[in-house]
Amino acid sequence: MSGSPTIIQGGMGVGVSSWRLAGAVSGLGQLGVVSGVALDQIFARRLQDGDPGGHMRRGVEKFPFQHLVERVWKAYYIPGGRAANQPYKRLSMPVKQSSPKIQVLCMLANFVEVFLAREGHDNPVGINYLEKIQFPHLSSIYGAMLAGVGYILMGAGIPLKIPDVIDRFINHESATYPLAVTGAGEADDTTLRFAPREFMERDLPPLERPKFIAIIASNTLATTMVKKTGGRVDGFVIEGPTAGGHNAPPRGKLQLDESGEIIYGERDSVDLEKIRALGLPFWLAGGYASPEKLREALAAGAKGVQIGTAFAFCTESALREDYKRALVEQAVARKAHVRTDPLASPTGFPFKVAQMEGTISQDDVYEERTRICDLGYLREAYKTPSGRIAYRCPSEPANIYVAKGGAIENTVGRKCICNALLAAVGLPQMREDGSIEPSIVTSGDDLTEIERFLSPGRLTYSAADVISKMTGA
Repeated sequence: MSGSPTIIQGGMGVGVSSWRLAGAVSGLGQLGVVSGVALDQIFARRLQDGDPGGHMRRGVEKFPFQHLVERVWKAYYIPGGRAANQPYKRLSMPVKQSSPKIQVLCMLANFVEVFLAREGHDNPVGINYLEKIQFPHLSSIYGAMLAGVGYILMGAGIPLKIPDVIDRFINHESATYPLAVTGAGEADDTTLRFAPREFMERDLPPLERPKFIAIIASNTLATTMVKKTGGRVDGFVIEGPTAGGHNAPPRGKLQLDESGEIIYGERDSVDLEKIRALGLPFWLAGGYASPEKLREALAAGAKGVQIGTAFAFCTESALREDYKRALVEQAVARKAHVRTDPLASPTGFPFKVAQMEGTISQDDVYEERTRICDLGYLREAYKTPSGRIAYRCPSEPANIYVAKGGAIENTVGRKCICNALLAAVGLPQMREDGSIEPSIVTSGDDLTEIERFLSPGRLTYSAADVISKMTGA
């Protein structure tokens, strides 16, 4: 890849954009992006499944600190894989100061995912994080940088402090990040800390600085990132409300249509003239997966487009094969529907949900599930009356959430998307009663247009088909 990519493959779901998909896209000369969300869980579960194909072992062999690898491997690897009725080990949930064991796991998991995505080609690979999931930021970013990640992309929040973190990790210096804590005052210690040299087993040369791309949905946020960040911002992905995953809340009063979906208006559109005036590269996302929309983006001054949904359903995607086939069949039959759910995500951000039988897009499926929060990535940190920091999630049992000071109305319609997204990539937890965690599939509105990437008579397509269709190559 010379210069900026024309196509950025979106970092999707929990594990949907895995190393295999990102590697395929980058190998074709565009920017492949792995999802950095919950990689510690994914890595630990792959090891407990016996490391099919030996890919995790191949990755860890290149990690610079092998004593750390030995500890992780001993803790999670099961030769031949766990028994069919054996639950995955529960990791300790993320907290303000995670244990060294969890920090090492995050660091190693991010390293391996990026390393594997970089195999077989010389082009950059990116990694995508959600600012809302702050607990693992520091150890995750350092692990990705150790593997030579070329781009770090972040949305779902205001990532003002990330460029400074990147700059400090270049020389393996300690870094901090402010944790959002409800009810905390200026005198309260809400700072996350990570010191690479506490884990380094030998000195390393300085790391290459990855480019930092902020994913934004407003001119205000773009301007804030340029003027107030502590380091360099290298560009923006401007994401509209038709994109999959978490969407930015609408500006102004929340309004719902007759089906209970969020209504977006003109105030939610980004003024591209103001973006161009900032002088940084930008890509457009959300409904841009067609040659016509790519030409439109380039004519507007963009470097190109970010595409998620089209890649989410291609053969290299880690989404369950039966889900891919079912939703592609729905799209071809003009029956596919993606709902912008205002309540599903514990974050309070609107969340795109593909409607499909057998998943928690169906209320009856989710109502059968016992409410539990045991992964904790989307928990809210809050200050207790005694002054300590505690954690709560509106998807946990309602009585527990209320006992922690949460409002009962916040629990209505909330779903455990942490567990459900892991289930969607074939890594569901088994419960003590023998039940299996149900799935959720997130997708952009462009799911209905997925047929444009299919050859006549076929229901599958590859990442190369997407790129070929978009570029005409």
